[in-house]
Amino acid sequence: MSTTRQHPPGDLGREPEGAGAISPAPAERQWRTLSLGQASGIVPMARDFARQALHDWGWLPASSADRRAAAEDVLLVVSELVTNACLHAGGPEELRIGCTPKALRVEVVDRGAGQPAPRTPHRVGRPGGHGMFIVQRLCLDWGVQRTADRPGKTVWAELAAPA
Repeated sequence: MSTTRQHPPGDLGREPEGAGAISPAPAERQWRTLSLGQASGIVPMARDFARQALHDWGWLPASSADRRAAAEDVLLVVSELVTNACLHAGGPEELRIGCTPKALRVEVVDRGAGQPAPRTPHRVGRPGGHGMFIVQRLCLDWGVQRTADRPGKTVWAELAAPA
């Protein structure tokens, strides 16, 4: 798992173009965006937004235990990334969710300068600090993309689509 790796060209992720600019996503990826800048109740709002996107894309209602688990994993990753932005980056500005037939990408944009990372060593009985460990365990990959022309970053994570 990577915390900073960009996807190679043609892979599932967005491709870097120049100094931090982002090129268009693959044509088959459907995107949903939620502005969170001045909102209250951000984490439940983000989960509800993600749940609706999953419903619109046919992940919910789940027809099997595997599909239900995949949808629950997405909702948990959304919660963890948005919560981390609230706790460590002054709050999230935007939540983006992109879906292809093979994967789902969650992106949380914030203005924070920190670098999210799983707490090491991970201690199961210790309260707090499990968010990025959970993200790392549930996702195909995750990372951080800095924006050159403004403060902040995008923390992204990709999960496999249900079979």
